[in-house]
Amino acid sequence: MILITGGTGFLGRHQAPALAEARLKVRCLVHRQPLSQPLRALGIEEIPGSILEDSSLRPALRGVEQVVHLVGIILESSTRTFETLHVEGTRRLLEAARAAGVRQFVYVSALGARPRDATRYHRTKWEAEELVRASGLPFTIVRPSVIYGPGDAFISRFARLLRMAPVFPFPRSGRLQPIHVEDVVACLRAALQEPRCLGQAFCLAGPDRLTLEEILRAILDALHIRRLLVPLSPRLLRPLVRLQEAILPSPPLTLDQLRMLQEEHPCDPAPAEAAFGHRFLPFREGLAKCLRSPHDA
Repeated sequence: MILITGGTGFLGRHQAPALAEARLKVRCLVHRQPLSQPLRALGIEEIPGSILEDSSLRPALRGVEQVVHLVGIILESSTRTFETLHVEGTRRLLEAARAAGVRQFVYVSALGARPRDATRYHRTKWEAEELVRASGLPFTIVRPSVIYGPGDAFISRFARLLRMAPVFPFPRSGRLQPIHVEDVVACLRAALQEPRCLGQAFCLAGPDRLTLEEILRAILDALHIRRLLVPLSPRLLRPLVRLQEAILPSPPLTLDQLRMLQEEHPCDPAPAEAAFGHRFLPFREGLAKCLRSPHDA
């Protein structure tokens, strides 16, 4: 039995059915949103609860041999902070998994996770990694770059906005290496089946290094539309972003996100491709698949 945390999130909605369709027994710990009917139809079990609740972790882990820990947030609230979800939640899950006799723990971190990063998102992802490494459980860590695909909050969101806006302002950025969700799903499935992946951390990044402007222009090309793109200095944007964070419950951009856009974390995809036996999609190929999806119509 495989337990997936974060099974109703973007990555989880792709990961859970991929494992179930491979005839693996899958259980999801779901916090707010129940599993969709198509996922239930695949025989995926559902346990309501939270990684912060020991009372729900015990039944969720009963009979479980492998855990795929996907829980993560990019936007905080008063009750769901990076420290609470990434660090404390991972700590509690690891303790419960150890008590339940789990034989493998797969953790999805983030490309850029490190102890002295400028963003709390990356710092707390690193702290969670450290907990995984110190847990005594056999583990595999993957650090994906920004993940895109049908129903995402990245390419799909930009595509919707570009369709509506004749003029599109955006922050200048460093170079990103977006990775298609199918590639991440394939790597996680391989990690559950390949003993040679134990005790290792892998960076997952697409083969193309692109600025945000290059990504937006690729989306425009794929949609066959023209828009005026207006690059803005991050330094000039910071006061506006800070104000939005102060007054909006769900700001469109946070200071952490703005900082992450400026960072560059060059990653050679070849080691992960070799380890997992999977070739990562070039960005424009993955983009075409993403925009053909009914999620993005």
